[in-house]
Amino acid sequence: MRSLAVLIGAAVLAAPVAAADPPPKPKVETAHEVPYRLIDTKHVMVRLKLNGKGPFNLILDTGAPAVFITKAVAKKVGLTEDKKGWGEFDTFEFEGGVKVPKARGRVEDLFQLEGMNGMGLAGVELHGVVGYNVLARFRITYDFTADKLAFVPLDFDPPEPKGIGKGGGQGGLEMTGTIMKMLAGFMGVKPNFEVRPAGFLGVEWEEKKDGLFVKAVLKDSPADAAGLKPGDKLESVKSTSIDTGSDVKRAVAKAAVGDSLKITVTRDGEKKTLTAELGKGL
Repeated sequence: MRSLAVLIGAAVLAAPVAAADPPPKPKVETAHEVPYRLIDTKHVMVRLKLNGKGPFNLILDTGAPAVFITKAVAKKVGLTEDKKGWGEFDTFEFEGGVKVPKARGRVEDLFQLEGMNGMGLAGVELHGVVGYNVLARFRITYDFTADKLAFVPLDFDPPEPKGIGKGGGQGGLEMTGTIMKMLAGFMGVKPNFEVRPAGFLGVEWEEKKDGLFVKAVLKDSPADAAGLKPGDKLESVKSTSIDTGSDVKRAVAKAAVGDSLKITVTRDGEKKTLTAELGKGL
């Protein structure tokens, strides 16, 4: 009996052990960069193309239940609204390339925007608001030391906002915008929306121990036309010495479409000064 028990025990020990299932691979999240601007009222403003037209200036507002656009913009982009004032965009694209399929919005002249535009408080003309029904589709990282927001798409389809009837989304304050515009007239306030869009260069930088280098140049971009090449070491922009990517951002912060930038680089041990005429980004 003892020998039989030993044999059985040996057989059990020799039995193959089932391999454990390999751990699931972590999901790789892709963050998209969306340029933004902190306007004079300290709202976060982004630019969008709606139905292929634009760009339009919209505020990111986590307190708004939905996307709102003005009646003038709706007419310009050909948005057809239903009896309740809702319409679905053919295309809804943030600057930076983030596209939102089947985005819906309300056509309504919000009194807040009317007032801000009437008195020129924002420094730019505002065309609407991006609210919950779009923002909830992304995890958004705000970094006010950078010039872009990080948008990570989520597998989440937010429910339709409820309780917003046509003409009833402003809590009875729809006359406030008109009053603010009238006050602006009495006070002699004239909004100045002559804002030139930021210029586009079309180059990707890479920081190394010994300086900032051109990593890639977008084909047919202003940088390409100026003669910038991967591997160039950036020395200065507009006579401002450059060491980091932040230095570049500060040097071109106020450069707009059509402006010319003098860019000095070192290539194969020789310094070269190139001229780039900035183009349109969106």
